Amino acid sequence: MKRKKIAIVMGSKSDLPVMSQAAEVLEKLEVGFDLSIVSAHRTPHRMVEFAESAHKNGYAAIIAGAGGAAHLPGMIASLTPLPVIGVPVKSSNSIDGWDSVLSILQMPGGVPVATVALDGAKNAGILAAQILGATDDAVLERISRYKDELREKVEESIADIEANGYKGKRLGF
Repeated sequence: MKRKKIAIVMGSKSDLPVMSQAAEVLEKLEVGFDLSIVSAHRTPHRMVEFAESAHKNGYAAIIAGAGGAAHLPGMIASLTPLPVIGVPVKSSNSIDGWDSVLSILQMPGGVPVATVALDGAKNAGILAAQILGATDDAVLERISRYKDELREKVEESIADIEANGYKGKRLGF
């Protein structure tokens, strides 16, 4: 069986600084992915072709980032049986990003889009890897190690503060 991968798509090249965070975390977790531009407004036929064939092309999930009106994640979700993770992107034509957040978040019944925080592509990458990890033990193990690393960093910070930077009482637990 061919290994599943993640698709990362965005509405325009200006979204790349945000969306590259998803690619970086997937690389760290050794999860295959493809990244491209698929605009709901400027290349609608490309979007339809991509969304309708994504499951046949070996993708397990789609991360779709968009700013402004942010139709891309929802339109893709309406055309694919795969899980779609929407990343609202604060863009130059955005209303502080709220237009993007609400456009992705407020999907009608039957067309779910898992939505991460504004510019939260890193979390979208982690969530996509977790979706893969539900059926791939090797990916699940790498996610577990990644989360252990996060915990260890916090524990190091706790030790540092308690040893060097905190002069009050220690928390009692």
